[in-house]
Amino acid sequence: MSKFHDVLRDIVLDDRTGSDYYNRIFVVSAYSDVTNWLLEHKKSGQPGIYTKFYHNENYEPALDELCGKLIEINRQFENIGLNRSEADQFIKKRIAHARHYLNSMAKVLASGYVNKGDIYLAVREILASLGEAHSAFNSVNILKNNKLNSTFIDLCGFYDSEPLTIDGRIQKAFENIDFSKTLCVATGYTKGTEGIMRAFDRGYSEVTFSKIAVEVKANEAIIHKEYHLSSADPNIVGEHKCVPVGHTSFIIADQLADIGMEAIHPKAAKPLEMNGINIRIKNTFEPKHEGTLITRAYISPTSKVEIVSGTNKVTAIEIYDPMMVGEVGFDMRIMEIFFRNATSYILKSTNANCITMVVWDSPKLDALVEKLRSHYEEIVVKPVAMVCCMGTNIAFPGMLAKASNALHRNGINVEAFSQSLRQVNMQFVIRREHYNAAIIALNEALCMGEHGEN
Repeated sequence: MSKFHDVLRDIVLDDRTGSDYYNRIFVVSAYSDVTNWLLEHKKSGQPGIYTKFYHNENYEPALDELCGKLIEINRQFENIGLNRSEADQFIKKRIAHARHYLNSMAKVLASGYVNKGDIYLAVREILASLGEAHSAFNSVNILKNNKLNSTFIDLCGFYDSEPLTIDGRIQKAFENIDFSKTLCVATGYTKGTEGIMRAFDRGYSEVTFSKIAVEVKANEAIIHKEYHLSSADPNIVGEHKCVPVGHTSFIIADQLADIGMEAIHPKAAKPLEMNGINIRIKNTFEPKHEGTLITRAYISPTSKVEIVSGTNKVTAIEIYDPMMVGEVGFDMRIMEIFFRNATSYILKSTNANCITMVVWDSPKLDALVEKLRSHYEEIVVKPVAMVCCMGTNIAFPGMLAKASNALHRNGINVEAFSQSLRQVNMQFVIRREHYNAAIIALNEALCMGEHGEN
């Protein structure tokens, strides 16, 4: 969104004429860093306005600073048609109302008569909505000033108290629109009685995107990103050592989501998959490229690994106990401890008396490990990395050997391994310092070699 100059030229206009501009809905996120300023930085954890409110700090100067930053963002789009006066007035009014809501909630919190969790969630929702409202309003303003009939679909519900669900609000917003005559721009945030951030937190924009597509029975759901969905991370292997995937399945999208490399939020993908709406991932800055089509039934006509990916932000926990062998339900008791500590695993490997699980790095792990040690004979905790070889058609003899040999040739030992009967994902646990080398080796051997034409 921060490069809306390119979006306008290459995606919205895109050599179209007349009615071709229409029959599309754009669901927009906030401009770069805005949601980080509002809530907290997604990667570094640097506090935002929400964090200040949560810790009972003076958040009002931060709201003033935010307003100044958003007005400065507005300045960047004057040369493509944004009416600065209207845009500045819109965001000033929206922030003024947000300030009023937050002040009222702070007083209610101080009374001690309410559930603090519900108030904090409501504050998080209010703040998050500001970013999407800002970018969506600006987008419509620019489109109108470029002589395109456009409609601002404000799903934030900022000025109403209607008790609508997320689906209900989306349905009401789109029920009387003639899509052949207007280009709709919708906020990525949707207000609903269930609270969109309660279930999806920072993934809410893609959930709104998905629900809108289902509501209007879209022909296709297109996600514009800053990069192609590629055979491997170009920042690791180099831009010329990876290829766009081209075509894959929802199953592979799920595998990616499980290791934090989301092509689309898994809870956003499911409604699209169930309603037969295909997803296309496109590179915003290569608009002529077809991108990656994600469909339900796709199986590659040739056996190949489509994507090599992974993470170096995981920990392996190994539970050893001599009483485990042959005892029915032993792992169920382990999983009850994981459940009580709100921890999910992304890999599980077992033998007669050991179970190894790979989990995301988290401050919660210390409490989990302490509880496990109080129940079982030996617990080993090891920071690791995990690399995955994924594809819709990798179930043929020699694929696992080829992957293992690629790691072996580069001096990388496999600490643990997992693959299900469906054979769409080979998961290798390795030492953390070998992560980049493993991605490079596997991409070169499996995606760029004899099976590498993606």
